Amino acid sequence: MLIEVAYALEKKQTLLALEVSEGTTLKRAIETSGILNTYPQINLSKDKTGIFGKIAKLDTVLREKDRVEIYRPLIADPKQVRKERAAQGKNMRSGKKS
Repeated sequence: MLIEVAYALEKKQTLLALEVSEGTTLKRAIETSGILNTYPQINLSKDKTGIFGKIAKLDTVLREKDRVEIYRPLIADPKQVRKERAAQGKNMRSGKKS
């Protein structure tokens, strides 16, 4: 069956098409793709993985035409970034009234 393995950096994306046998797990597909040799920074024990944008465990059995995705760690905490933006917005509003 045909699947894809995807990994994206800030300025580069890799998308590999593979033919794997039925019953192949997400982890096995990643290992078979060779992407771990290309990107040694990938750590399957830490980095999250998914299928078509939905988090999936390494032992998930793949289906025909699945796109396996390896996610990079977040650089910034999204909650903290939102709080900082909200605080800046409050400062700007209060600054306009002065």
